[in-house]
Amino acid sequence: MKKKKHFTYIGGQAVIQGVMMRGKTGMATVVCDDKGELQMEAKRITPPEKRKKWMRLVFVRGVVNFVLSLVLGMQALLRSSEAVIVEEEAPSKLNKYVAEKWKISLSDIMTSVATALGVVIAVGLFIFLPLVLTEAIANAFLPEGAARPLYFHLIEGGFRIVIFILYILFTLCFKSLRETYRYHGAEHKTINCYEYGKELTVENVRGCSRMHDRCGTTFLFLVMFISIILFALLGWLLDAYITTPSPALNRLILFLIRLAMLPVVAGVSYEVLKLLARVQSPLVFPLKAPGYLLQKLTTREPDDKMIECAIMAFEKVLDMDKDPESPEKTFVTETKLTKLSEMMKARFAHKGIEEADAEWILSLTLNIPRSALKSERVITQKECGKILALFEERLTGRPLWYIIGNTDFYGYSIKVDERVLIPRPETEVLVQQAVNALTDGDKVLDLCTGSGAVAVAVACEAAKDKNITMIAADISEEALEVARENVRLNKANVMLVKSDLFENIKGKFNLITANPPYIKTGEIEHLQREVRDFEPKLALDGGEDGLWFYRRIAEKVQKYLVRGGTLMMECGDGQAREILKIFSKCDYAIVVKDLEGKERVVKIVF
Repeated sequence: MKKKKHFTYIGGQAVIQGVMMRGKTGMATVVCDDKGELQMEAKRITPPEKRKKWMRLVFVRGVVNFVLSLVLGMQALLRSSEAVIVEEEAPSKLNKYVAEKWKISLSDIMTSVATALGVVIAVGLFIFLPLVLTEAIANAFLPEGAARPLYFHLIEGGFRIVIFILYILFTLCFKSLRETYRYHGAEHKTINCYEYGKELTVENVRGCSRMHDRCGTTFLFLVMFISIILFALLGWLLDAYITTPSPALNRLILFLIRLAMLPVVAGVSYEVLKLLARVQSPLVFPLKAPGYLLQKLTTREPDDKMIECAIMAFEKVLDMDKDPESPEKTFVTETKLTKLSEMMKARFAHKGIEEADAEWILSLTLNIPRSALKSERVITQKECGKILALFEERLTGRPLWYIIGNTDFYGYSIKVDERVLIPRPETEVLVQQAVNALTDGDKVLDLCTGSGAVAVAVACEAAKDKNITMIAADISEEALEVARENVRLNKANVMLVKSDLFENIKGKFNLITANPPYIKTGEIEHLQREVRDFEPKLALDGGEDGLWFYRRIAEKVQKYLVRGGTLMMECGDGQAREILKIFSKCDYAIVVKDLEGKERVVKIVF
């Protein structure tokens, strides 16, 4: 018998047309949709070591894992059923009617009905039917009111196992369930391939066994076997030593005791399963054999596409456990607007991303105002795909407006990417002050123009009733490329010049505006991830104290301003007073606050 090279904690289950794998910190579900394309959903879960201490105790941990497996497994099953159905180009009349009438998805209704029906069938088959059959035998062979011997309670457990096996055999009659068992086989083969130290390729996985020691089928058998012994003893003791006014009350007490003992059964079964999985000796094979026999029924040989699903899910979980930054993913499905919005906001909040970004993504993709997001509606699969593409890219930390490709600034559309800073709303104060100061015929210079947002906004606003000359300068050729696009996009009358501040500037100006880099060098690494990792450092770094560019401007600005001309500069919070000291030789200066009451713009007149 070959020995496993290493054991993995990763387990899984088959879902609708796919496989779910679960590790310590993440779970991933991969399905093959109706178009034959693989879709993945991956999310973070709480690792065992971060659970409360009492939840990690022996036997208790079995109960916790059992409940967690049921909950996460059901979630994955329901999500897979939503993901495999590819939306038609035109929604059916029934889908459209349900969406418009009740603001819900038809698939949500079908999922809820199927879940409720499944619970009813499970309770009926595995709880009430064994009781009914055992009662019938007891009534036929025992005197009325007589205590039932131990073997009668064992018979009830036997019925439960027989019904369980017959139920599995019955499911084999359905093609869709046989296909699910093939995905179950793919799951086992993939885990076995990894545990035996082979590379996870379709060919290698195909050659591995579809039997696995930690299978849920084996766990269910252990639960049933242990519960038969335990419940039989409890039933016998109840009949022998507890007298109640009626047999019906006896049955009720026994039923409640069984419910209370289920966690104990699950905890013991988990520890037994874990122990058997770790021991590879042939001596324990007889204990594993019943589970393997049942797995012969619940697993089937998968095709290559099914194996690909299992490998993709397994590798994603491995990656999530190794890399805390491995991104989560979401299925593209028809869903409710509020449900999608809540999910996006929760994931953003967990990542430290502003929840407002979720609203912007929804608003821009659906082409509706943010205020309309409170009204319920159904998001089609096509719309969901567009939304999730932006959402998942935002989760990587890339700023939203780089992802969108443009932002609104002072009422104008400004293209942005990693070559330039994203214009901030507070910079609109600088534009407003500049526009208010203009007179007809003025010459204006915008230093450190970046995306050209300030120059474009000032030029376009002035063009409404004035004739001005606008020149915009920047040291970065990449930034100037973006600025040229924005000048063309907004049809702004702006001349662009590559210049290190005043280096290539000629002539004098009535007004000079500037939004220079003003972040202290030592503070850059402590900025938000979106700014620190994505926005150009050239446009951020203002030197050791953040005032280096203001000093450079002060050295030459008077040569480029007409008498009585004005210099307007944006500054960081708390910098205005220090900047005024640098420009102490001016005629007079004014500090303008932004909407948050922070000193934002310094106006200096010479």
